[in-house]
Amino acid sequence: MTASTVDIAVSLYRTVRLIRRFEERALELVRSGDIVGGIHPCIGQEAVPAGVCAALGQDDLVTGTHRGHGHVLAKGADPARMMAELTGRVTGLNKGRGGSMHAADFGVGVLGANAIVGAAGAIATGAAWARQRLGTPVVAATFFGDGAVNEGMLLETFNLAALWRVPVVFVCENNGWATTMRVDDAVAGSITGRAEAFGIPASTVDGQDAAAVLAATREAVARARAGGGPSFLECRTQRFEAHHTFEHAVRLRYRTDEELALIRARDPLDIQGARLDAAVRADVDSEIEDVLGHAVEFALASEFPDPLTALDHLYASGLRPRPGSGV
Repeated sequence: MTASTVDIAVSLYRTVRLIRRFEERALELVRSGDIVGGIHPCIGQEAVPAGVCAALGQDDLVTGTHRGHGHVLAKGADPARMMAELTGRVTGLNKGRGGSMHAADFGVGVLGANAIVGAAGAIATGAAWARQRLGTPVVAATFFGDGAVNEGMLLETFNLAALWRVPVVFVCENNGWATTMRVDDAVAGSITGRAEAFGIPASTVDGQDAAAVLAATREAVARARAGGGPSFLECRTQRFEAHHTFEHAVRLRYRTDEELALIRARDPLDIQGARLDAAVRADVDSEIEDVLGHAVEFALASEFPDPLTALDHLYASGLRPRPGSGV
C-alpha cells in the first residue's frame, strides 16, 4: 500500500474503533443509570458511517437516524460533548436537550439525528437544495434504515431530489430488521428498486467493509458535485446488539444464538483492522481508550441543566410563552 492508502486505512479503522468503543461505554452508562431511557446502539454497523463520512468534506451535510451516534461521531463531532449529550449535561452538543436520538452539531455539518423514520432524508435534501439555490453548494448524505424505504415522505424526497438534481447521497443501512420484523417480510421488490424507479442510480455495497463503503460513496459524491444529482447506496450491514437497550429487560427472542454468531463473524472492526500492522492497530486502540476515558469523565463531571431553563431554546426568536399562559 502507498503512504496515502495506509493513512486512509488507519483513519477508517480509527473511526470504526471510536464508534464501537463509544457505544460500548454508552451501554455501560445505560446500565449504571447515568444515561436515562436507553439507546439504540449501532454496534456492528460502524463501517457505514465511517466510510460515508470519510468521502465528505468539512462543509458537507449529514442527517441521521435514531441509531445515529456513529453518524455524528464519523462526521467529526467531539466524543466528549456527545457523551455529555447522552447523559443530559449542559456541556453536551445540544446542552443536554437533544439526547441520544436528536444530537446535532452544525459546526461539523451534522444537522441532526431524527427519531421519525424516514424524515431525515427530506431534511438533508432540503438543506442541500437550499445551499444550491444560494450559490454555496454542498453535498448532503442522509442515513436511514431498511424500515424507512416504505415511508411516503422518503419516496416523495426521492422524487424531488431526482427532479431538481439535488446533490444528495441516500444511504440505506439495511441491517435486515425493522425492529423485530425481517426485511423480507416488510419490503416488496428490492430496496435499490425504490430509488431506481425515480431514475436515481442505485447500488448495493458491503456495509461491513468501511473501505468498500468509502469507494462507493466517493463515486456518489463526485457525481453530486458534478451536477449529476442524487445517488442511492444500499449498505448491507448487521446489527450485533439489540434494537434498543430495553430488549435486555424484556428479553425479546427474534434472533437465535446461531444467527447472532453467524453475523458477528464479519465484524467491521476486524475487517478494517486486518489491513493494519498489528502495532499500528494497538496504538489506535490505546488512543481511542484515552479519548473515551476522557469523554466519560467529562460527561459525568458536567452539570445538569437548571430546570428553570427548561423552556430556553424552544423558539428561534428567543420568545418565551407569556406568563400565566399555562404552558
